[in-house]
Amino acid sequence: MKKNMGSADKGFRVLVAIAIALLYYFDVIQGTLAYVLMALAIIFLITSFVSFCPLYV
Repeated sequence: MKKNMGSADKGFRVLVAIAIALLYYFDVIQGTLAYVLMALAIIFLITSFVSFCPLYV
């Protein structure tokens, strides 16, 4: 798998994932929206750790 993400993109994704996790932790987001955003946060973390985003291909 060829890496297609830069360091700025990876950092931004990690920051967004942390922000979503904090919103969930402090009960700012709840219910279905919380589950959807947490799934997105997990995807952001995985793609940033492997430096590959399938949408960029």
